[in-house]
Amino acid sequence: MARLRDIFLKRILLIGKNGQVGWELERTLASLGELVAYDRTELDLARPDHIRAVLSDVQPNIIVNAAAWTAVDQAESEEPAATLINAIAPGILAEEAKRLDALLVHYSTDYVFDGSKASAYIEEDVPHPVNAYGRSKLAGEEAIHAMDCRYLIFRTSWVYGHRGHNFLKTILRLAAERDELRMVADQIGAPTWSRMIAEATALCLSRYENQEGIYHLSAAGKTSWHGFAQAIVANKKLPARMIPITTEEYPLPARRPANSQLDNTRLLTDFGMKLPSWDTQLKLALAG
Repeated sequence: MARLRDIFLKRILLIGKNGQVGWELERTLASLGELVAYDRTELDLARPDHIRAVLSDVQPNIIVNAAAWTAVDQAESEEPAATLINAIAPGILAEEAKRLDALLVHYSTDYVFDGSKASAYIEEDVPHPVNAYGRSKLAGEEAIHAMDCRYLIFRTSWVYGHRGHNFLKTILRLAAERDELRMVADQIGAPTWSRMIAEATALCLSRYENQEGIYHLSAAGKTSWHGFAQAIVANKKLPARMIPITTEEYPLPARRPANSQLDNTRLLTDFGMKLPSWDTQLKLALAG
């Protein structure tokens, strides 16, 4: 199999260029080759025939799929639609990757786990999603694996950035409007900045030597949603108070894992890379 440097300056197809991670990827991947970046209007993952037509036309050496259904609560009532984007489409991308002998890069989530483990999850832990979004993302992983193409699946967690709908933007808005915010304190994870995910992806591709499979890719350290919110307002010197509450006090349509920690040891071992701590990433994101 070819190393990335052997296919350097060949064609990379980025899907989902306007998303949180995709927008950052369009900038970080440009130095690795000829980048073709599409948004939803140019490549609609809800249309299998369109996926195949675009892949046949572009003929990429690397496919980076940063598009996904990410509306966790909405997926509870629209699971077939979430599955179409998060599971069926990745399977078709994997089929096309195999046909083209291309490398497929895909993103998954900590929500494939149920959160019952006391420590951080490793890649070999058995997934057991507790919501429709998690089920759809796990089905996507399984569809890619079943196709036996070359692939890298990066599971990440609590993604935020300056684009789209995410926790950081929500807290900045609400903290400017209210004196007090009630935040869940019994769900633990690692908030991960979209730019770090994009930079890590580019670095992994630059070091690619036929590594394959699932890798956990999240910020170091851990916090709760309450701790994350506190750090946001503290960094921005906002006066809003953060009141800790339990998951039961803030019911949502979709269940969330109590523990979303991901162990990133395999990423360090195979690619020599470790992401900064979540609080360091937050400071960088707010400064940028």
